[in-house]
Amino acid sequence: MNKKYIVIAGNIGVGKSTLVDLLCHKLDWQPFFEPEAENPYLADFYASMQRWSFHSQIYFLARRLESYQELEDFRSSTILDRSIYEDAEIFAHNLYLQGHLNHRDYDTYRILYESVVRLLPPPDLVIYLRASVPTLLQRITLRGRSYEAAIDPAYLAQLNELYEDWIGHFTLCPVLTVPADRLDYVARPEHLEQISLRVQQRLAGKEEVHFDD
Repeated sequence: MNKKYIVIAGNIGVGKSTLVDLLCHKLDWQPFFEPEAENPYLADFYASMQRWSFHSQIYFLARRLESYQELEDFRSSTILDRSIYEDAEIFAHNLYLQGHLNHRDYDTYRILYESVVRLLPPPDLVIYLRASVPTLLQRITLRGRSYEAAIDPAYLAQLNELYEDWIGHFTLCPVLTVPADRLDYVARPEHLEQISLRVQQRLAGKEEVHFDD
């Protein structure tokens, strides 16, 4: 099989990292996890978004570029936990809409992002995990990260809206949309099996997985 590059996209707490890990084990592919735990600005960002938004987004952009460079060196297929597109089109855009990023900083960020993304190869497939705000809040609570404890449900709802708009206009590659509210890879192993099957078939267009009750 030719080397493939897949992105798993979705809101905070939706289960991206878990799916990356399980799919890579099942398919014997190389995982690339989101570097958020290493972001030295993240705790400060959640405490004061207006002060630290630009710093945090620039850090994520830099680390994302490192991941893209590293995945090019692997001969095996790879799965990336969140994409560079989401950093800009979802998170930076939302911070700008909410007034946490001023116009000057947002323009600077967009110039850098757009210059870089033109040089990157598009993924072969995006797997979009879609979940409601109550599901996201429940999973965020379960994973127990202190800096996420005060996340506003309205913030997650706004991100969900931006995700829906972004994925609806995304044309760089096929998109597989997975309803994640009742997704359970442990209790329902057939969920992982179905997703794995769709990945291996390499979708020719946008499709949505429907799980039987």
